[in-house]
Amino acid sequence: MNIVDTRAGQSGVFVRAADVEIEDLGGGIKRQMLGYGPDIMNCRLWFESGAAGDIHDHFHSQTSYIESGLFLAHVNGEEWKIGPGDSVYIQPNVPHGVTCIEAGSLIDSFSPARQDFLGSGETS
Repeated sequence: MNIVDTRAGQSGVFVRAADVEIEDLGGGIKRQMLGYGPDIMNCRLWFESGAAGDIHDHFHSQTSYIESGLFLAHVNGEEWKIGPGDSVYIQPNVPHGVTCIEAGSLIDSFSPARQDFLGSGETS
């Protein structure tokens, strides 16, 4: 059996969250890049109460899964309160954002991978 110890961004299969840097994005939001390749990307984000991901859009398909906390999701003019176990699907080029009501975390998945999230010299 061949065991591969990889970090996010390196080719391989497994990513240990404990080995992956957590970025402070400011405004009460932190992000950790988990597994990704050219066609898909997973990120964990932590939000402090009151932190907001401003309304924006991009050409990627996106799902967000709420691990903990309470959020107000804004998608194409609709608003929904979502909490642990809830998720939202966002079609490409649809305006969306999120406001954190109670501190928590979520997992965002993107297809294709968000090249704009990768550091210089790092490719999926």
